[in-house]
Amino acid sequence: MQWLLLGLVLLVGLFQYQLWFGENGLREKNALESRIQEQVAENESLKARNQELATAVSGLKDGFEGIEERARHDLGMVREGETFYMTVDKEREH
Repeated sequence: MQWLLLGLVLLVGLFQYQLWFGENGLREKNALESRIQEQVAENESLKARNQELATAVSGLKDGFEGIEERARHDLGMVREGETFYMTVDKEREH
């Protein structure tokens, strides 16, 4: 009877060890849950960025104003008859 009890205690101890420290145990489960939360946060920020880009693309497709704004901002273009002034900060020259 004592051997049976000892065997059962060792078996329960083995199962507890596997649960806490073994492969696919609670430690790995907690690490995976943490990685899932990080990925969800990254996905949310990427969804917001995609929405901004979709809005920008829609604006460029739909109207001339969006294209003109992009050309002025990104390429430094000016309309005919306009004068472009660039100011230089003397502190930045050095």
